[in-house]
Amino acid sequence: MRGYLVLRVIAKLLIPFILVFGLYVQFHGDFGPGGGFQAGVIVAAAIIFHALIYGLPRTRLVVPEWVVETLVAAGLLLYIAVGIASMLMGGGFLDYSVLMHDPVHGQHRGILLVELGVGISVAGVMLMIFYMFAGRSRTPDSEK
Repeated sequence: MRGYLVLRVIAKLLIPFILVFGLYVQFHGDFGPGGGFQAGVIVAAAIIFHALIYGLPRTRLVVPEWVVETLVAAGLLLYIAVGIASMLMGGGFLDYSVLMHDPVHGQHRGILLVELGVGISVAGVMLMIFYMFAGRSRTPDSEK
């Protein structure tokens, strides 16, 4: 994509807005449409867009595979930690009402943290799938 200057400039302008929109969807999810899954896909799409314009090797320098693997594990651990914390505070697994002094605040805090864990994991899994498919080597037609 070295010859496509317009695409590179447009991507450089759009990627930050896509990431901010992903954050908006993440933190607006408990008030309206959206949430962790949608936000994770939007954030992953921004990074995949970067890979399509600038190339996979450069994107792997920006977001290495160890970061992607860490995202998957961190999101899952956050989800589980919220469930265990609610059990330790006297409620059931993912019973958010016990997380704060007021059950309504506890519900809000719990769903926010769980959706954050889902968003982090989904972004990581989407990027991992993309890295696996985009990074595979292709066999020439003559070897098939």
